[in-house]
Amino acid sequence: MAFLLNSRVPLWSVLYVILTSVSESALGNIRYSIAEELQLGAFVGNIAHDLGLDVKQLFERRFRIASENKKQYITVNLKTGILQVEEKIDREQLCEQGLSCVLMLEAVIENPFQIYRIEVDILDTNDNAPIFRSSEANLEISEFTPLGMSFQLQSAFDPDAGTNSVRSYQLSSNEYFRLKSQSEGGEAGVPALVLQRQLDREQEPTHRLTLTAFDGGNPERFGTTEIKVTVVDVNDNAPVCQQNIYQVTTAENTPRDTLIVKVTALDMDEGLNGEVIYSFSDHTPEKVREIFNLEAATGEIRLTGFLDFEETHRYQISIQAKDRGPHPFAVYCKVLIIVTDINDNSPEIITTSTSSTISENASPDTAVAVLRITDRDSENTADVHCRIPRDIPFKLTTSFNNYYTLVTQGDIDREHVPEYNITIICIDTGNPPLSTTKTIRVLVTDINDNAPRFTQPSFAMYVTENNVIDASIGSVSAFDPDFNQDTELSYSLLNSLIHGLPASTFVSINAVSGVMSAHQSFDFEQLTSFEVHVRVRDSGSPPLSSNVTVNVIIVDQNDNAPVIVSPSPIKGSSAEDKIPRSAEPGHLVAKVTATDADSGLNAQLVYQLYQPSDESLFTVAPETGELWTIRHFTSKDPVRTKVVVLVRDNGTPSLSSTMTINVWVQDDTTENASNIGTLGINGPWKWDLKFYLMILFGTTSFLLLVAILFLGIKVCQGRNYVKSGFCRWKTSYFSRTSSRHGIEKASVNLQIPSNYSQAYENATLPQQLHYDPAMNEIMFLKLHGSAASTIDLKTGTCVAAKHENPSIPTNRETTQQIYGTRQQDLEQSAIERCSSGQYGIGLYTSEKNDVGPDPRRLVEIHSRAF
Repeated sequence: MAFLLNSRVPLWSVLYVILTSVSESALGNIRYSIAEELQLGAFVGNIAHDLGLDVKQLFERRFRIASENKKQYITVNLKTGILQVEEKIDREQLCEQGLSCVLMLEAVIENPFQIYRIEVDILDTNDNAPIFRSSEANLEISEFTPLGMSFQLQSAFDPDAGTNSVRSYQLSSNEYFRLKSQSEGGEAGVPALVLQRQLDREQEPTHRLTLTAFDGGNPERFGTTEIKVTVVDVNDNAPVCQQNIYQVTTAENTPRDTLIVKVTALDMDEGLNGEVIYSFSDHTPEKVREIFNLEAATGEIRLTGFLDFEETHRYQISIQAKDRGPHPFAVYCKVLIIVTDINDNSPEIITTSTSSTISENASPDTAVAVLRITDRDSENTADVHCRIPRDIPFKLTTSFNNYYTLVTQGDIDREHVPEYNITIICIDTGNPPLSTTKTIRVLVTDINDNAPRFTQPSFAMYVTENNVIDASIGSVSAFDPDFNQDTELSYSLLNSLIHGLPASTFVSINAVSGVMSAHQSFDFEQLTSFEVHVRVRDSGSPPLSSNVTVNVIIVDQNDNAPVIVSPSPIKGSSAEDKIPRSAEPGHLVAKVTATDADSGLNAQLVYQLYQPSDESLFTVAPETGELWTIRHFTSKDPVRTKVVVLVRDNGTPSLSSTMTINVWVQDDTTENASNIGTLGINGPWKWDLKFYLMILFGTTSFLLLVAILFLGIKVCQGRNYVKSGFCRWKTSYFSRTSSRHGIEKASVNLQIPSNYSQAYENATLPQQLHYDPAMNEIMFLKLHGSAASTIDLKTGTCVAAKHENPSIPTNRETTQQIYGTRQQDLEQSAIERCSSGQYGIGLYTSEKNDVGPDPRRLVEIHSRAF
């Protein structure tokens, strides 16, 4: 037996503890005594030695300490068998001001199962000084107060117990008052002032005193409060309580607002001096004020809170009765309220030790759980009986002090019943009886006869390329039908090679969770997928395992920008190309070719012009990258045009590259000269090729010219248009028709800008008549002379390049005066003016937004005039 001796603990209490421990150890109880406020890890006792246990077997036999309190103040060191302080113990918090404070513990050991009761007596230390409710008290005493009259003062409070609580009071030295001793007046623990000399307000109106409270500890502690006595006149009769003690009994289930007791005090004076008001004394605890309410005028005490016998079974209250005179007298009446118990608390089942699993081959009487039954009601209702169902292989055995042990009984077969939910029912003997239930779940364990199985026959994990190293790419999961440690699974990678490298260089797996992580950042362009093999193993004896295949698929990411492979740059990052100025619309300038190392949408390329300076000149096929012209070159177009082709993929986000092509526009003579120079430079044999090409070009041109002239003459003869052996043709008709056919020859992917319009002739009109939607005027060309005059059908105005005949109207106003403003008159006038054969039908350029004449109307005019 071991004890912690404290210098502040009296020797007689230590001797008492030793004798008590020796006398009770034979009954299975051990008692220790320690002082409060010990440091963590402080020595309490050698429990292994005192119980005669082998320290080496404490861990194997699952030795443990269970406390009846919610907090575990004391624990055991299984290596040394010594009890030590786990949490600092405050006696005042644990047991308040009780004279005895005992911490109840149970020592539980198995194989065989035994329970030992341990009582730890918490000895009080003088760690608290007495304190008063207020630091200053005021008293008003009449100067005619008779000698020997006492005045109750506020008492001091000390959280310590026994001799360490308040033991005495001392009053500062003065001539008028003395302190009533504890044996006088029966006011146990409440000090009172006794007047021992007549007061004279005129001589000394106030008196200041100091009241000191001392405890009985060693060393002694004390607390003080100031008392201010004011001397007043007149009121010569004090109230008198009708009873010295008002004692009343009430049940703990008394409803609120119930009248508990009425305190009455009488005053022989009249008027205000005879009216008595009631109040709680200054030293009344706040808890009492919360539970009870005192009517100041009537002295009635009513219940405003809830009574609980298990918390407090009696209340001692001091009521002050004071008259309402200008210099009031006060007396104090005692009220004692006793609370009776009712059976309002059900029994409580506390599990001090339990085993949630048991093997199916467990022997009979194997302990499963240790239960402690408590009931907060008084002793006559605390007799509790417990039972369990009879159709299960378990039974309850009674030990001591309301302890029950749940043990096995009969055969347990896991295949028949894998688990048991045992319901324990406890009933007290109160009226009416109350009961409580608790269910304990017991699992029956099995031997390791099942191998773990994966949840899927194979696993597929998708990881995006350029992944973060050591980031999770997925997980595998498995389960084991067995129990306990047989279900503890561990995962591992089997040895295999991926492109000649171990699988562990690519991925790893968490042995506990099965989460797989990447050991490198994958590149889809180098590795699209691979396989690894995972093994899962349980912790049984012997261990069992299973394997599964995991397919890791690399998902492409748009991490490669398009690479332009052609045309190759000549100067720096730009390519160059040449094109003749006479190139037709739809002429193929260049073809941009690009590749993308990605796949899928990330490798689908789209070609487009990037910030073109002239959208009407070039266009690019979005799918093939072919760069085409979409109109003729004019003299205003620059000789060198910078074309930037942008190639982008369809990934997210989209990546792109650009190629700059410098297009040089060359005149035909420059191109021929360049070609001649090139032929001359490259070798003498090129001259023959140039000669043959020139002959071929000349012959072709001549034949084409003869065919055109012949066709023109035939057409003019058929339409009676031949005048003076000459037929004029509008050359723009052929150029525009050729341009139209040039556009038609362009690639199907050719895109024409929306702001560009190219007009072509209406093929149904006569060859002499040309109509352009961008031109809404009809002009008549003079067939004789170098300058052809025209007349505007819209305005009726004849216009001449050179005015040979000044009589022809040249402005809209003159024409309107002669011919009128109607369109029909204008057309008739134009026909009369131009039918002499001096004018032909031609075109006259006007505003682009004007609406052109109806081609059918032009044909009608042509027929009437010619």
